[in-house]
Amino acid sequence: MPITTVGLDADDTLWHNETIFRLTQARFLDLLGEHETAAVEARLAEVERRNLRLYGYGIKGFTLSMIETAMELCDGEAPPRIIREILAAGREMIAHPVETLPGVDDALAQLSERYRLVLITKGDLLDQERKLAASGLGDLFAAVEIVSEKDRGTYDRVFARHGTGPHEAVMAGNSMKSDVLPALEAGAYAVHIPYVVTWAHELAEAPAAHDRYGALETIEALPVWIMERDESVA
Repeated sequence: MPITTVGLDADDTLWHNETIFRLTQARFLDLLGEHETAAVEARLAEVERRNLRLYGYGIKGFTLSMIETAMELCDGEAPPRIIREILAAGREMIAHPVETLPGVDDALAQLSERYRLVLITKGDLLDQERKLAASGLGDLFAAVEIVSEKDRGTYDRVFARHGTGPHEAVMAGNSMKSDVLPALEAGAYAVHIPYVVTWAHELAEAPAAHDRYGALETIEALPVWIMERDESVA
């Protein structure tokens, strides 16, 4: 079966994202400097994990989790100054310029000439729409899906709705947990393109032996990888 559709993750696949979160987290650790750094990091990770089902992914949920962490560590009496600083940090994250990763523009331009491109991303709807508009990549996509979670059912639905089904699709992204494993479960090809840092909640073991799995160092190699598979089944 030929490949007809290419799904692409957004954050840390098309543009920088996790580094912004890491810088904000470092700022948060400074605000709570009277507490042990490892303890603050562990509590924040615990609160984030607990809140994912309530707030979902993205800056707003992260900001709320930082506030909640500060309140817990300060026994419910976090100084107003700290809360103000956390809110300011969240606003700055939302206003941060969008910087696409090297090679993204050319890779997507090549792929769009031959395949239907679908953006499949988690996160806050308004923020993801803002970043896509600011990236200048929007016109290259036939469809955009901003979802609450990426699982097998997500890829089944998205590739059926915007393509010819997962068996004739490729999903590419930086998260093994969200972009690779569930796409393979749905029957699609899946390509891991790592970012310089990865959020702990997105780590998972690579399915190295899977015949539909690929690992690339940069997105620049993605068009050739897909075309080689496409030609092999033509």
